[in-house]
Amino acid sequence: METKDMMMTSMLTMDKGENEGERDKAREEVGGEEEGTHQENGRLMLADGLTEKGLKSLNSSSGQQVSNGFTTSTPQSPREGPGTEASSAGTASGGLTGSSVPLGGLRTLVVQQTSLERPRETWSKKMDFLLSVIGYAVDLGNVWRFPYICYQNGGGAFLLPYLLMAVFGGVPLFYMELALGQFHRSGCISIWKHICPIFKGIGFAICIIALYIAFYYNTIMAWALYYLLSSFRPTLPWTTCTNSWNTANCNRYMSTDHNVSWSNSSTSPAEEFYTRQVLQVHLSPGLHQLGSVSWQLALCLLFIFTIVYFSIWKGVKTSGKVVWVTATFPYLVLLVLLIRGATLPGAWRGVVFYLKPDWEKLLSTTVWIDAAAQIFFSLGPGFGVLLAFASYNPFHNNCYKDALVTSSVNCLTSFLSGFVIFTVLGYMAEMRHQDVDAVAKDAGPSLLFIIYAEAIANMPAATFFSIIFFLMIIMLGLDSTFAGLEGVITAMLDEFPHVLVKRRELFVFGLVCVCYLGALSTLTYGGAFVVKLFEEYATGPAVITVVLLEVIAVSWFYGTNRFCNDIQVMLGFSPGFFWRVCWVAICPCFLLFIIISFLAFPPEVRLFHYHYPPWTTVLGYCIGVSSFICVPAYMVYHLLNAKGTFKQVTLPDLRIKAKLKATRLVI
Repeated sequence: METKDMMMTSMLTMDKGENEGERDKAREEVGGEEEGTHQENGRLMLADGLTEKGLKSLNSSSGQQVSNGFTTSTPQSPREGPGTEASSAGTASGGLTGSSVPLGGLRTLVVQQTSLERPRETWSKKMDFLLSVIGYAVDLGNVWRFPYICYQNGGGAFLLPYLLMAVFGGVPLFYMELALGQFHRSGCISIWKHICPIFKGIGFAICIIALYIAFYYNTIMAWALYYLLSSFRPTLPWTTCTNSWNTANCNRYMSTDHNVSWSNSSTSPAEEFYTRQVLQVHLSPGLHQLGSVSWQLALCLLFIFTIVYFSIWKGVKTSGKVVWVTATFPYLVLLVLLIRGATLPGAWRGVVFYLKPDWEKLLSTTVWIDAAAQIFFSLGPGFGVLLAFASYNPFHNNCYKDALVTSSVNCLTSFLSGFVIFTVLGYMAEMRHQDVDAVAKDAGPSLLFIIYAEAIANMPAATFFSIIFFLMIIMLGLDSTFAGLEGVITAMLDEFPHVLVKRRELFVFGLVCVCYLGALSTLTYGGAFVVKLFEEYATGPAVITVVLLEVIAVSWFYGTNRFCNDIQVMLGFSPGFFWRVCWVAICPCFLLFIIISFLAFPPEVRLFHYHYPPWTTVLGYCIGVSSFICVPAYMVYHLLNAKGTFKQVTLPDLRIKAKLKATRLVI
């Protein structure tokens, strides 16, 4: 197994008249307490007892500056005097080499320790990490969900609660997960042995939630791939009513169709292509009878998972290169579509409808609930992805700046997507001689696959815009899938390294196969009903509850002071009062507010003309609980098997702190 040198620095306060035997004893204690140090995977750790004066002296003596401004110390040549003997003795004692550097009245002992741990993979470039995080955070929800929620909740007035929820809830959670992952260099399961082992069930719950997401999220990309392939026909198939799947109610109603009358029973060719050709939901009466698997969608999904596998099978070294295309291409397409949409007749109507503020809506609780839920699911804490991505960063990487940059890019992308969508909806309203709200009545995938697809079909150069639009949808989804599965892979490889690390390719292949088999129910004729069920119940409430427990475990059990000290070791500065208050009080209240609102106002689930019966609600909650049940189950298991008092079991950091005394000796 590969080996690497790891450095840890501890400050020893020594009187000039101390004898050499006491120093040898101190050195032996340091070597004997190898397990209790805070150093692993190449991290540089400073003992809690390091004073500001001592730190300055240490910095001036070492002179080595890291990228974020934090000064580290490296072994130097032994000098004459007592320190020389300590250094040579340490080297001879089997793996500990030390050098002492005079610091006025203080003396620094630098211990070099050899570890048999496998070196952790790291990002090839800083930009690989940033693009991966941005690609994960900017997903399909930014394109279809934010614009719809924004206009539904007061237009421009909605931006106020949205920004408040981002500043006090979303961004602090985002920052917290990046810092945790980077400091402990572990996935969402094994990280809890460093924080609070009794909460380890959170990691298993996150992995199950990620699997549920993979079961339905990639199916949406399979729909987009079907549209993409259909776009290469001479005439886009969702523009005419003469196809085999069309009904007598199909009407192509635009301003140029003067002989067509539109009624309440009329359907557009785009709607019939989506529902009767792609989904084929007319062949399924509901969840109780899903029907057969659509072989066309099965092949599309197989192609999607093939791309996913060969993008992540080697780790972040390969996925970090793929995101240079999948994370940047959507922005190019959004810019092209924005310019094209702004030049369409009636575009201004859509923009006014999108941003016109309705301040009275701010008095409604629903607006604040939607703002909190939107920013939470948009930034995506709690899915194990941020922990995994940050764990591959250099230890002194400035994750604080990364959190601010990536979360800002995510929010701005959502705002930009609103212009892209509503300029086209304004054009549709102009062509149909209808109000914008009559055109923008659909949310979710229907907004993309029916309304926007129909608008593109009626533009000049429709084939070109259709191809780049559905390519954008696929790439937005791929980034999120890469991230979600990488979160699971990192968690399992860190938890079972001796079994899985050397078999990563096989493990990833097995994971992708499980995801594909789990998605087969979403490929049936009634698969759209399954997708909606998973989206509403299987992931949302469960992941919010998991993140609530995560914040409580870090802020209340691990301790905000200890967490802030960890960040100071990494970055050279400690989080301010604002971040501490957010982590201790505001974020838990923020998450609790979303959970209570969901329970108090359960969503009315319907899709097309199908209203979900009561038994499906019970089924949905059972799916959600099936992941969350890991948390209390592991707590019981841990309490039954762990040794020590209840306080030692629940607050393991106290034991770690006791072990650190060997590296902070005062002689």
